[in-house]
Amino acid sequence: MNILVINSGSSSLKYQLFKMPEKAPVCSGLVERIGIEGSFIKHNVYTHGNKHSIELAAFIASHGEGLKQVLTLLSEGEFAVIASPDDIAAVGHRVVHGGEHFAGPTLITDEVKQQIKKLFSLAPLHNPVNYKCIEVAERTFTKAKQIAVFDTAFHQTIPEQAYRYAIPEWYYKEDSIRVYGFHGTSHKYVSEQAIKWLNKKDSKIISVHLGNGCSITAISNGKSVDTSMGFGPLSGLMMGTRSGDIDPSVIFHLMEHSGYTLEQLSTLLNKQSGLLGVGGSSDMRDIRKMADEGNHAAILALQLYAYRIKKFIGAYAAVLNGIDAVVFTAGVGENDSQMREAVCSGLEYLGITLNAAANKAYAGELKEISNADSKVKILVIPTNEEYEIAHQCFDLLTVA
Repeated sequence: MNILVINSGSSSLKYQLFKMPEKAPVCSGLVERIGIEGSFIKHNVYTHGNKHSIELAAFIASHGEGLKQVLTLLSEGEFAVIASPDDIAAVGHRVVHGGEHFAGPTLITDEVKQQIKKLFSLAPLHNPVNYKCIEVAERTFTKAKQIAVFDTAFHQTIPEQAYRYAIPEWYYKEDSIRVYGFHGTSHKYVSEQAIKWLNKKDSKIISVHLGNGCSITAISNGKSVDTSMGFGPLSGLMMGTRSGDIDPSVIFHLMEHSGYTLEQLSTLLNKQSGLLGVGGSSDMRDIRKMADEGNHAAILALQLYAYRIKKFIGAYAAVLNGIDAVVFTAGVGENDSQMREAVCSGLEYLGITLNAAANKAYAGELKEISNADSKVKILVIPTNEEYEIAHQCFDLLTVA
């Protein structure tokens, strides 16, 4: 069964084609800088252990135009992997916010699309783009089942004492204001890999997803019990451009004394803060380079970033009443050994001790980077949201 997975961001579109139930993709690619000068596509096809890469550089005005070019790459040329759009049985869409409506993969109907639209205000950087890609895919792959896999679904197991805010109940019952959590597809995938590796179903795992967006989740026996992102994907850890947790009094102050509008505040906290606001760039690699050159703002950004993560690890150790493993994943979590070291430093009282040599030698596969006598295992597990989405779609269509 050919399942195409679409993982869209505000200016990007990642995709992978799987011939399920095979785990290795048939092809994968990235459409980057959509609507921005310097747009490009990287397309990879995997055959007989070899990778064939195609790179195209041309302005791509919209996600719709990007998806049309992806279809051309899939179906035409020397490395075509399908004969026509009809060869795609299902398109799996990553959708960031599903509210309380969705606790698993869902066949997309007009009603489901309306629910996704209602949640635009809760994930303004993501849900509108996710919705747009669903509509384009419906027109492009007319015979395929369209399936939504929600980032929030994995966190529907969080207990009420963790997902409710300490505000009057009316706001929860009438406006559904509560913790939802995000990156659920990633946290689900890596925690399941960790459970298999530990060979311990009654496990206590802290999953640390560090990319442009960052979140941390406490996972007990395979179920999410608390997570750092809340009502929207702004709270919790410091991120690429998002502030993470901030005292609401700061917002009141800026409105009252500086005349900030809601739109300005949203832009400030979602697009101008985090690593960008403190250190001058939203890219950890840039921050690391500036820090190595002695830039104080970049050094402070790294310190703030690591400090926030350590605070949450301590809190979730209390929530779980112990830890079996800490898992690092996503772009920064997988690739920045110095950040992993900074986070783990000073957590020896929790039984977390890093093996410096193993940490520096990490090379892209599931690996333990803790000392042999560490009570808590430290793991680096590459996330694979696209395969997890394909797997959930496949199960939805084939399991009676």
